[in-house]
Amino acid sequence: MYAIIETGGKQYKVSQGDVVYIEKLDVQPDETVKFDKVIAVATDNGVTFGNPTVSGAVVSAKVVKNGKAKKVTVFTYKSKKNEKRKMGHRQPYTKVQIETITA
Repeated sequence: MYAIIETGGKQYKVSQGDVVYIEKLDVQPDETVKFDKVIAVATDNGVTFGNPTVSGAVVSAKVVKNGKAKKVTVFTYKSKKNEKRKMGHRQPYTKVQIETITA
């Protein structure tokens, strides 16, 4: 059984027990999060697609931790103009573990 959920403007395919890194949510570790924007649910009977979401479907997950990804270096320059800029960026994330999928 798996589900496709939407959070943070992205879609994720999740199954029970999966650990997923998603866009940062405003929750503390060891709290439970419910995702109600479920786009599709696959069970033993088949796949149910929503229009735009599956009504009554909820995916619950436990927050493991909040953190930041590794640093990405962004370097921009314009040739022959002596114009350059170096920046770094660390994207924040929330690590969640999927507990249940109810259709």
